[in-house]
Amino acid sequence: MTDDTVLDTKIAEPSMTAGEVEMLLFALDRSRAQFAWKAGGLDAAGLRRPFPPSAMTLAGLLKHLAFVEDYYVFRDLTGQMGGPWKQADFEGTPDWEWHSALEDSPEELYALWSGAVERSRAAWAAILADDGLDQPSKIVLDSGESPNLRRILVDLHDEYARHVGHADLFREAIDGLVGEDPPQA
Repeated sequence: MTDDTVLDTKIAEPSMTAGEVEMLLFALDRSRAQFAWKAGGLDAAGLRRPFPPSAMTLAGLLKHLAFVEDYYVFRDLTGQMGGPWKQADFEGTPDWEWHSALEDSPEELYALWSGAVERSRAAWAAILADDGLDQPSKIVLDSGESPNLRRILVDLHDEYARHVGHADLFREAIDGLVGEDPPQA
């Protein structure tokens, strides 16, 4: 395990009287820390190991969640796409991020995910400082509606909730690591 493969797993507990925004951001950050603990510190073989019958890997999960972080910020918050996604071949290769992750080094994948999380945190902090969760997102649905930021934040957390479960099972199969929350120093 190198410093380049260690991810931030700190969980900052909110106050016992935290408001809605603080609690929703805490839930997302806790899920990120759980994911980081389950996906962090692995070599290429561990990250690329498939779990049949699924072709899913921890490498694919890292790149997928990095994309999801940047995509939500782009589509729903800022209209600006971060990360390497402009050169991605989403049209010619369905599930591009899942497949191309197998060609990336652990250090590239960990840096990609960490960078996307940093961009997402910064974007959420900036936009929530303005008008809170009731403001509409930038996306306009076919119905003409724009989901509010509360809905977008919950949807982002749901994406993590789904994939933390995958990462939990994959990591246990790789090296026996089990537990709900990462150990806190």
